[in-house]
Amino acid sequence: MEQGSGPAIIGLTGPIGCGKSTVGELLAELGGTFIDADALAREVTAPGQPALNAIRDRFGDAVFESSGVLDRPALGALVFGDADALRDLEAIVHPGVGVLLEERLEAATRAGDPFVVIEAIKLIEGGLASSCDEVWIIECPAAVQQERLAARGMAEADIGRRLETQGPDLGDRLAAHADRRFDSSGSIESIREHVEDALADVLAPRFAGPLLGPVDRR
Repeated sequence: MEQGSGPAIIGLTGPIGCGKSTVGELLAELGGTFIDADALAREVTAPGQPALNAIRDRFGDAVFESSGVLDRPALGALVFGDADALRDLEAIVHPGVGVLLEERLEAATRAGDPFVVIEAIKLIEGGLASSCDEVWIIECPAAVQQERLAARGMAEADIGRRLETQGPDLGDRLAAHADRRFDSSGSIESIREHVEDALADVLAPRFAGPLLGPVDRR
């Protein structure tokens, strides 16, 4: 999809546990279509999907439950901390995610949606950023990040492995490719206000009239 045709496309990325989904959900409330790349990956690896055969060939039976369902925690424990394994998994899953993403974008265009939000932790590295009108980095202080991950039920060792895999300077590394950086450690009201202002900036060139709803900050 070419930039400037169809809905505006906003890409959300940033370190794990820093509030990408929160910002995405706020944008969805403002009238956009929210596409979570991780949710698409779950569709690609759901029971009966062909990617499961490739995952079994690469990683073995240990990452599957006795029922044949993918054991996501076991797979995550295996690939996080092993860069080669993570790359292999991404090579298996990402093509299918790309197909589903394109389907969602086409559906949003047909529906006349004003904007689409794509949340992907590998938005930039995976090449999705080139399809976005803007890329937003969502980040927060390390202490807040770790607290949020622990609140999800993630074990301390798992948190450490995932953060080590991403690197402590991920936000700074991604910033060179971003249009905006958001600190999500504030109140939800503060985050919402910043999101509304940024969205108004993104949509302003596409609409001659005033924006609708809470995004209209006149």
